[in-house]
Amino acid sequence: MKKILIIEDDISIAELEKDYLEINDFEVEIETSGQAGLDRALKGKFDLIILDLMLPEIDGFKICKSLRNDIDIPILMVSAKGEGIDKIRGLGLGADDYITKPFSPSELVARVKAHLGRYERLTNKSVSNNKNIEINGLVIDNYSKRAYVNDKEVNLSSKEFDILELLGKNPNRVFSKEEIFERIWGLDSFGDISTVTVHIRKIREKIEADPSNPQYIETLWGLGYRIKDKNN
Repeated sequence: MKKILIIEDDISIAELEKDYLEINDFEVEIETSGQAGLDRALKGKFDLIILDLMLPEIDGFKICKSLRNDIDIPILMVSAKGEGIDKIRGLGLGADDYITKPFSPSELVARVKAHLGRYERLTNKSVSNNKNIEINGLVIDNYSKRAYVNDKEVNLSSKEFDILELLGKNPNRVFSKEEIFERIWGLDSFGDISTVTVHIRKIREKIEADPSNPQYIETLWGLGYRIKDKNN
């Protein structure tokens, strides 16, 4: 049974989410404050976290950033604030999805199942398919889900790694934002394609010596992105 943590200060909303998730055979725990939620998330062995943005003590942005330093399970950020800047900020900090209140409980369950299913497929890849990708000093380790630049490890979120892996497995091939979104998220009706741009920017900040003049991930305006491989 998959274990989910809900960090939500509105207990009525949290209990409703819990009921629907338990009906669908998930084990669910609730925390109603930011600090308690962060502590529980780090100590408990959860498969997914549903994280409200506006919380007492510590807000969802800070919690998400802290969690991404230690765990890579799916994080679904929930908020009554639908502003694009909040969505971009949340995804940029490592959230896997951003859901705006009000939403139907069935939509939440669908998103939870989709993210858990995808995460499980990624972590269960066979070792035989996990040959390292090496491009101009960039090493992408498919087995450990880690990346290195000139032998120095870079800390990527799960989605950032997935995008880098996709581009790295197909050097010099151009992927449109739409294609990256479909390949990585697989949730055409649930997401915002602008998240691809946000994630590309975050990856560049971590792997490029000068993100404004990228040596790895190249933008082809009007077409998309590719990783340049000088040897091919």
